[in-house]
Amino acid sequence: MSRLEYKHPRPIRWMHWMNVVLLSGMIWSGLLIYWAHDVYQIRIGDRVLFRFFPEWFYRIFGLSSRLAEGMAWHFTLMWGFALNGLAYVAYTFISGEWRHLVPNRKSLREAWMVVLHDLHLSSVEPPRRKFNGAQQFAYTGVILMGAGSLLTGLAIYKPVQFASVTTVLGGYEWARLEHFALTIGYVLFFLMHITQVIRAGWNNFRAMVIGYEVVAEPTPQSELTVANSACHPGSIFQQCLCGLLVQALSRRQSPQQASMNQDDVWRDSHVDR
Repeated sequence: MSRLEYKHPRPIRWMHWMNVVLLSGMIWSGLLIYWAHDVYQIRIGDRVLFRFFPEWFYRIFGLSSRLAEGMAWHFTLMWGFALNGLAYVAYTFISGEWRHLVPNRKSLREAWMVVLHDLHLSSVEPPRRKFNGAQQFAYTGVILMGAGSLLTGLAIYKPVQFASVTTVLGGYEWARLEHFALTIGYVLFFLMHITQVIRAGWNNFRAMVIGYEVVAEPTPQSELTVANSACHPGSIFQQCLCGLLVQALSRRQSPQQASMNQDDVWRDSHVDR
């Protein structure tokens, strides 16, 4: 037996999908800007191990020579990104949703349980609730990253007007590096988030679309009682039919309950004989 469980309020769902569009646009326009001053790379001495990003990357995705367009889009989308983020934070506190989102004293232990379970190093499943410990750390971290992106973005956009912010962040060059690192963090989070959504299945994705999740419930004892009462075997055919009926119902219960009900049928058949 299954039932619908309300999981995500409508404002949360709307702001979630708006943020997907806005953040994707911010990353795309940011790449158009970054092309003009492509300086970050991982190197040891004079040897370059990895470069953000190779020339073929810009060529394939058509990101070259579009600096003015990138800046126009970036500075436009940042207002929507900022307002959507502020609205999300305000709503979570006003509605009380923050209680499900913010890590608590049990979150660290739960997060470790999730890691071990997902890596198949432990068969112990984390407690079932709206957000487990790992999700709480991840989602709260992304919100803080959003605040960091706004501050570092302001320091880069208006380093003179926001000189105090730029100074706190370590200067213009450090603010730019921090802004870039946060963007890489978004991409990594996005990949991890999509992987977990695929692992969780359609039911989890649907909850963020319509707000409801389908939750399986144990079969009521009354149904199995009816099945047991109907199973007073008088022939081998009836015994087989009875066994199939009870097994079909017992699959929707825990293994212990299923075993107990099959024992009841067996005992009743012997008493009748």
